[in-house]
Amino acid sequence: MFRTILLLTASNIFMTFAWYGNLKNTQLPLWKAILISWGIAFFEYCLMVPANRSGFMNGINGFQLKITQEVITLVVFSVFAVYYLKEPFHWKYLVSFLLLLGAVYFMFRK
Repeated sequence: MFRTILLLTASNIFMTFAWYGNLKNTQLPLWKAILISWGIAFFEYCLMVPANRSGFMNGINGFQLKITQEVITLVVFSVFAVYYLKEPFHWKYLVSFLLLLGAVYFMFRK
């Protein structure tokens, strides 16, 4: 499970930069931003596919993988938004994340 979470986290870091990294440089032509994002996303796929396969082969089902990936995505994006985009973190985001953690709890509950 640790390997899966580590790979999911690394892949989400790449994907967050692929999708949102261009927001700091809106002067870049859109076609260039798209090509750069595709290039970054390639590395995301190189980590995401092994993460999902490793998790699945170790007893994590597809639903569990997806909800875990979504929570990791939100954590990674939160750090990215606060430190890279310089956006404020509101209390309502924290409440939303806690509700998602509840979803993870119920997803893995036997």
